[in-house]
Amino acid sequence: MITAYSVSVTKLRLLLAAIRFEHSIFALPFAYLGMVLAAGGLPTWWQFAWIGVAMVAARTLAMSANRLIDVEQDTLNPRTAARALPAGLLKRRDMLAMALVALVLFLVAAAMLNTLALVLAPVAAVVVVGYAYVKRFSWLTHFVLGAADAIAPAGGWIGVSGTLPWEAVLLSFGVAMWIGGFDIFYACQDVDFDSKHGIHSIPRRFGIESGFWVARIMHLLTSLALLGVGLSLGLTWPYYVGWAIASALLVYEHRIISPMDLSRLNAAFFSVNGYIAVIVFGFAFLSLYV
Repeated sequence: MITAYSVSVTKLRLLLAAIRFEHSIFALPFAYLGMVLAAGGLPTWWQFAWIGVAMVAARTLAMSANRLIDVEQDTLNPRTAARALPAGLLKRRDMLAMALVALVLFLVAAAMLNTLALVLAPVAAVVVVGYAYVKRFSWLTHFVLGAADAIAPAGGWIGVSGTLPWEAVLLSFGVAMWIGGFDIFYACQDVDFDSKHGIHSIPRRFGIESGFWVARIMHLLTSLALLGVGLSLGLTWPYYVGWAIASALLVYEHRIISPMDLSRLNAAFFSVNGYIAVIVFGFAFLSLYV
């Protein structure tokens, strides 16, 4: 017998699957990295909890808005046509409700942290929602997406200290280059579709081979930025072990995919990127106590 409860649970599962809720792991470790670096160790439990809520809410807002904004394109694209909204498994109002709940949680979490966090929260919300529109008119879309994800470490830092020093900006820059570079890889899958439907990207504008070179440069900048963060803050040797492992994983990503073979793209994105985020955070945290 189908009950209202079972229908609600099913819908919630579809919503969480649609926004790939579990992939918050990519941004959350960098938010916590900014947090522990700002605190010089563990912050208060109050800060830890609300920074976590803020980051998960911001990502949920971004993904929900992205699914709503792109539903027509996702319906036409064979790669994305099976997603919940294009397939009719969810209604637009369901995704809109999730986006609004996430927005409210995000603003509340920012208010619970400090004044600067609350003042900048609406700006962050505009960025994480607005980046989905950039690909409609500019191939700079990858950099805007990177900037949206770079809010995570900056937000974690602000959540603890109420300030945004240049070390936090450098950390955020590294994250922006990391995410933006991988978004270029992801866009390589849809070059033909994007050309037909007026979607802009670096691979579409300059070619897949050129896109790979841009991504390589961006990921080199990621590695250098992370190294610069450690040096500028005087972090101890465990941080550099984590930095070396993360840099090696970036190289590995570039080894398992190529302009001629994107078959292992999902493995690189969903596995290796998650490891990078967790490793950098884990070794940075360890360095604060060694």
